[in-house]
Amino acid sequence: MTAQRIDGNALSTQLRTEVATRAQALKAKGVTPGLAVVLVGDNPASQVYVRNKVKACEDSGLHSVLEKYEATMTEADLLARVEALNNDPSIHGILVQLPLPAHIDAQKVIEAISPAKDVDGFHIASAGALMTGMPGFWPCTPYGCMKMLESIGYDLRGKHAVVIGRSNIVGKPMALMLLQKDATVTVAHSRTQNLKALTLQADVIVAAVGKRNVLTADMVKPGAVVLDVGMNRNDEGKLCGDVDFEGVKEVASHITPVPGGVGPMTITMLLVNTLEAAERASK
Repeated sequence: MTAQRIDGNALSTQLRTEVATRAQALKAKGVTPGLAVVLVGDNPASQVYVRNKVKACEDSGLHSVLEKYEATMTEADLLARVEALNNDPSIHGILVQLPLPAHIDAQKVIEAISPAKDVDGFHIASAGALMTGMPGFWPCTPYGCMKMLESIGYDLRGKHAVVIGRSNIVGKPMALMLLQKDATVTVAHSRTQNLKALTLQADVIVAAVGKRNVLTADMVKPGAVVLDVGMNRNDEGKLCGDVDFEGVKEVASHITPVPGGVGPMTITMLLVNTLEAAERASK
């Protein structure tokens, strides 16, 4: 059995078309969904991410504002800019690109963003809403994973899901989203003993630790669904995930490739969150 690939590029295109349609409907009411992206410093990877986010907005009919600042920007000045964007009615979503320079407290900046505009889903209010099943913004990467499971018609009720990784950005919110869909969830991490024993029980495995080959074919139950959130480089310098793709695809029923899997979904869900923020603000 060779696993079916869950094509993140194709699903992203479909969802972005839906975003563009809904954005057009809002524009007809005089509301243009707006996202502000704030970049402090000249981190090369951050510059690429930011450029892709801004382009995705424009391609989907959303208004995008990119604010670039020197790495010497003070924390106070950045907090003042966030507050100004909070009060700007043309901006519905605010994204401060991480990492920030070392002298700026990233958590303080995230908490300064209005929860109504927290389209990254990193604010404590957003985390609390996810924890308690209340309306809020879901972090984009795990939200994209849920959409991928939905796209293959996968019913999570009663299934055992193993999440490898416990970060606030992916692992923890992923576990909560799976719980909301009635999965039984195990969260594994760097201190977990005998990871293989856990993953061999899993119907769904989400690998999100940023470490190559953390999941190999002998660790996967035949027919399991495998979502690879990792972004690494192999010995040849090519992009790869956390999963040994060539081996695991011969055991799993469905698998996400890297690149072209979860990656495109992250930015797409940012657009969805921004659109939803604009829709809520326009009611």
